[in-house]
Amino acid sequence: MGHRAGMEVSIAVSHAVQLARAEAIAAYPITPQTHIVEHLSSMVANGDLEAEFVNVESEHSALSCCIGMSAAGARTYTATSSQGLALMHEILFIASALRLPIVMTVANRALSGPLSIWNDHSDIMAAKDIGWIQIFVENGQEAFDHTVMAFKIAENSKVLMPTIINMDGFILTHVVEAMNMVDQDLVDKFLPPYLPRHTLDPKYPVTMGAFAMPEIFAEVKMNHQAALMNSYERIIKVWEEWGKLTGRQYHPVERYKANDAKILLLTMGCLGEVAEIAVDELQAAGEPVGLIKLRLWRPFPFAELRDALRNAELVIVCDRAVSPGGAAPPVLAEVRSALYPLSQRPETLGYIIGLGGRDVSPVSFKEIVALARDESAQGPKQEYHLYGVRG
Repeated sequence: MGHRAGMEVSIAVSHAVQLARAEAIAAYPITPQTHIVEHLSSMVANGDLEAEFVNVESEHSALSCCIGMSAAGARTYTATSSQGLALMHEILFIASALRLPIVMTVANRALSGPLSIWNDHSDIMAAKDIGWIQIFVENGQEAFDHTVMAFKIAENSKVLMPTIINMDGFILTHVVEAMNMVDQDLVDKFLPPYLPRHTLDPKYPVTMGAFAMPEIFAEVKMNHQAALMNSYERIIKVWEEWGKLTGRQYHPVERYKANDAKILLLTMGCLGEVAEIAVDELQAAGEPVGLIKLRLWRPFPFAELRDALRNAELVIVCDRAVSPGGAAPPVLAEVRSALYPLSQRPETLGYIIGLGGRDVSPVSFKEIVALARDESAQGPKQEYHLYGVRG
């Protein structure tokens, strides 16, 4: 099956790309994503991975190159972060509109300005509507597993959608963790060679990225939306298959001591593990507090989230990004929208935490629970809060 090893999470991700037998990689280095593509470059140079590695002059070019390689029929990978993802922005929409199954790791990092190399989710939240499948991971094991699974999800003939694996910069990318690695035979059994439906081939010309008149533009967008929403059941099937092979089963919405809890914290990414400690301590003190971890961001898991929150009285949504001038930060807005059709729904309060890499501890989550409980009792005074901001 494999072996247990301790390694930096970024290196584990690069090994997952190797095990997936990626055929084409284009990348531009940007902190804190750089170690992933550096290691992949070494693998290609040393002959450990038979792939084309293209050094480009920018992230815009990296994704443009990936589009060409994927359109030509290659299993394609890239990685980026923060300003790099922002520079790709124009091309992100094209990759998904062309239904190219590119896999990309985003090492989540704050967007400038002011300049910050540290972690939050502002980069991906600025790109939440690009039409890609988007998944958040919590630790190194999840980053490794989901990198392999992303290729199978993206390349499914009923999906054909680019896929992003979000992992928190530095908190995960540069940390050494113990992980259960899998061997090449298992991955080969799980992930067959990529057989593209359409390819760019001079012998058999096809048109990709054609101009759309107003008479068909809306229909194309509707088909894209339907394809992205319909990818949900294939994502679940891939997770189930991986669970049977490895014993590690994943769900779009993960619950931690949440079944009988009247107050629920909701997190995305690696801070879920920090919140678990707070929940353990609160429950030991008799507090009815549980935790919901949102793994699948796009397509949004409406039914599963509603089911997970159905018995709660208060849901405390912890965002890692601001929506300047908006009614609510991104995750809070999505959760409220998902719950709105219900005749009985829990109260939802929002707290923005960990911006620009600011530390969030178990004590922080316990303080947030206390603040939210008091606010709920007195009546909300504002739409959401930036936790820990100094006056």
